[in-house]
Amino acid sequence: MTTMTSSLVRRSLGAFVIGSILSATALSAPASASETAEHYQIPRLEWTFGGLSGYFDKQQLRRGFKVYQTVCQSCHNLAHLSYRNLTQPGGPELPKEEVEAYAAQKQVADGFNDAGEVNMRPAKLADLFVGPFKNDKEAAAALNGSVPPDLSLITKARTVEREVDWYAFPFIMLKDVLTQYQEQGADYVHALLNGYTEPPATFNLLPGLSYNRVFPGHQIGMPQPLSDGMVEYDDGTPNTLDQQSKDVTAFLAWAAEPTLADRKKLGAWVLIYLIILAGLLYASKKLIWRNVKH
Repeated sequence: MTTMTSSLVRRSLGAFVIGSILSATALSAPASASETAEHYQIPRLEWTFGGLSGYFDKQQLRRGFKVYQTVCQSCHNLAHLSYRNLTQPGGPELPKEEVEAYAAQKQVADGFNDAGEVNMRPAKLADLFVGPFKNDKEAAAALNGSVPPDLSLITKARTVEREVDWYAFPFIMLKDVLTQYQEQGADYVHALLNGYTEPPATFNLLPGLSYNRVFPGHQIGMPQPLSDGMVEYDDGTPNTLDQQSKDVTAFLAWAAEPTLADRKKLGAWVLIYLIILAGLLYASKKLIWRNVKH
């Protein structure tokens, strides 16, 4: 019985080792030509809101909001953002009168009248953003069956999938931790907006869809939303496709976390506090136990 058990253990260990070697070989094996052609490695960009000392550039947020106003708001909403956030410190810090006028263009429900009908009034600063459609069915009917996602948390909901060798993955993860890399969603959104190209000759693109090298499956229901010169900037910034993509992406990153700069400042102070506390605890330990032999 003991001999049989030992034999089974040896076989199991041998199978595990062989399986691990085969798995590692498969992970490190180069992709085929067709797979390589379809995969696009999303570049890692430098954002002002990246790292431990990240912050949002007010002028960039204003440009990004203009891109959203001009292009994005016709299909997408920011349902988790209030109009008043546009006036608060750390964001675009737009004039209150400008935001009030922008909000007043939308109607929101405000109770019921004596006949039981819904009262409608112009939106105020305290109201959440009002979307272009009443519900998903109306959106799908207007947009060829596609329901555009809400953009409030889009930079938090998306990430970057990187194809690396299995043995390099732990080092990349360690680098991300040390550099506090949290901008995967922003990198993805920027790359998506710049990812519209002509499909390969062998690619079967379905009718009504657009080819995007970044989007999973490469077929997306949203036509290319931005192009060079589409949005006129008041501050004279070149309105290239890449610049517009960066600006609106930064604005969406702020919309997902308006208090990001405050959080990072608080985190820095917490780290300083922990370092000082660790030093005091070590000094106390040395003082209390200095006369005790171990």
